[in-house]
Amino acid sequence: MNVFLVDFVEAEAEIRAVRDRVFGEEQGVPEKINWDGHDGKCLHVIVRDTNQKVIGTGRLAPCGKIGRLAVMRSCRGRGVGGEVLARLLCAARDSQLSEVFLHAQTAAIGFYERQGFEAAGSPFNEAGIEHFRMARSLQKR
Repeated sequence: MNVFLVDFVEAEAEIRAVRDRVFGEEQGVPEKINWDGHDGKCLHVIVRDTNQKVIGTGRLAPCGKIGRLAVMRSCRGRGVGGEVLARLLCAARDSQLSEVFLHAQTAAIGFYERQGFEAAGSPFNEAGIEHFRMARSLQKR
């Protein structure tokens, strides 16, 4: 697999294919939430498999929010999400951010905890799915 930082306009069709499948079809997230109009302001990462098909994606907003991390169902459990997240964390460091945060679906909390994120606050509903706010410092220890 290969991980790329991409321009949203150039990779939009491929990003849409993954997010529409994962968030739209699988999770029933309304299109107006999945496609919130902020993508043009964000840094985007895609992962391509050996056949050059996009199998994962995620974004980093200028404020440090990581979001829209999605991996095609057939590719889950193979480290694709970890690769997306690692590249987004590198992009955040390159952008001189001191911290990143995200809204993790409850089922994904363990994944993010293994990557150094810590949950804070109470659960909340986003797009009909329970989430927790999680954050991670990017300061060198």
